[in-house]
Amino acid sequence: MLARLPDVFRCLHVHDVRYVVIGGIAAIVHGVPRTTFDVDLLIEASEPNAARLLKALEAAGIDSAALTTPQQLLAHEITIFKDVVRIDVQTSTPGLSFADAWHRRVEREVSGVPYWILSKPDLIAAKRAAGRPKDLEDVRVLESGDR
Repeated sequence: MLARLPDVFRCLHVHDVRYVVIGGIAAIVHGVPRTTFDVDLLIEASEPNAARLLKALEAAGIDSAALTTPQQLLAHEITIFKDVVRIDVQTSTPGLSFADAWHRRVEREVSGVPYWILSKPDLIAAKRAAGRPKDLEDVRVLESGDR
């Protein structure tokens, strides 16, 4: 999945979008052996950042980004963009504040392009708060690697 995202991450970087990758991709990067078919982003829920995000997604070829506005995006906890890749944009997530996640974010690279991802402790907290069986299994695997 990460191999399909360099253009998206490049555009997010160029447009100075404040985001962190959460969910399945974050779990995989931190060592959980599983698959995922989308990328989950937690964004700073401000109108200027939402506007930059939509411009970045359009620049990356996510044409469905043109169908919404910053205000519409911010009015929902999650907005799904399904084009070349599926991108789930969250304005909030259980167990985590964006400000804290941004402060503790970790930089990674794919195909030479930097992107921001949740720290492992924040990922564990978010997955524990979500409480779904697959999230709790991810927590078990993530914590077992700490020993």
